[in-house]
Amino acid sequence: MDWWQALLIGIVEGLTEYLPVSSTGHILLTQRLIGVSTDTDQALQAANAFAIAVQAGAILAVLGLYRARVGRILVGLGGKDPEGLRLGLHIVLGFLPAAIFGLAFDDAIEQHLFGMGPIVLAWFVGGLGILGVAAWRRGRDQAPGQDLFSLGAKGALFIGLCQCVAMWPGTSRSLMTIVGGLLVGFELSAAVEFSFLLGLVTLGAATAYKALGDGALMLETYGPLPLLVGFVASWLAAVVSVRWMVTYLKSHGLGVFGWYRVGLAAVVYFTLLA
Repeated sequence: MDWWQALLIGIVEGLTEYLPVSSTGHILLTQRLIGVSTDTDQALQAANAFAIAVQAGAILAVLGLYRARVGRILVGLGGKDPEGLRLGLHIVLGFLPAAIFGLAFDDAIEQHLFGMGPIVLAWFVGGLGILGVAAWRRGRDQAPGQDLFSLGAKGALFIGLCQCVAMWPGTSRSLMTIVGGLLVGFELSAAVEFSFLLGLVTLGAATAYKALGDGALMLETYGPLPLLVGFVASWLAAVVSVRWMVTYLKSHGLGVFGWYRVGLAAVVYFTLLA
């Protein structure tokens, strides 16, 4: 992998990781367009590992942007902030379904769902889902939703189960957790923030798991420079993306992401798959 390929993959990862558009789908499409080799089993393993490893940059970006909230959780775990402790426990509870399903089905998912066909289908169906949720929210009284600290254990578990759907590349972990948050009664800003915080644990665990399993192969295949370039690019792009998304959603809904997904699915289908 050349440095410029790593740079592009890192930028795509950072820009899309926390948007409800599926970073995995975008990275797999980018790898295909820029000619990253996946012709052999080892090359495919290395490419998939790299795509997940550069998530570490996006994780670092959210840790920095939400350091105050993360600090409250850490203080809570130390017994000095009951609300922070409650939030931290609910994040762990939300993570558990993905941990269980991920360990059980990781190989099967990579074998059957990492092709462009399943990804395009997920983009399209997810886009229609976003448009449906946007229409549903417009059609009901917009009473203030719950804040971040009002979440109960059942709600956290429900969001965690929603997150499991996003193991299908193209679906989007961010999409499923935000929609799950809205369905349990969060206001949109709280649903987005919980999605970000839950992503710290989920993405962190996925990155560590891949690093332990395929990290040596990835470094042997690409060397350390592409990983460093991808990490830095992912971090910077995620800072821009998260700040933009939070600002945008204060005065707009999720609808634009639905239209984007439907349009992207159509373009990719007719140019690459038809």
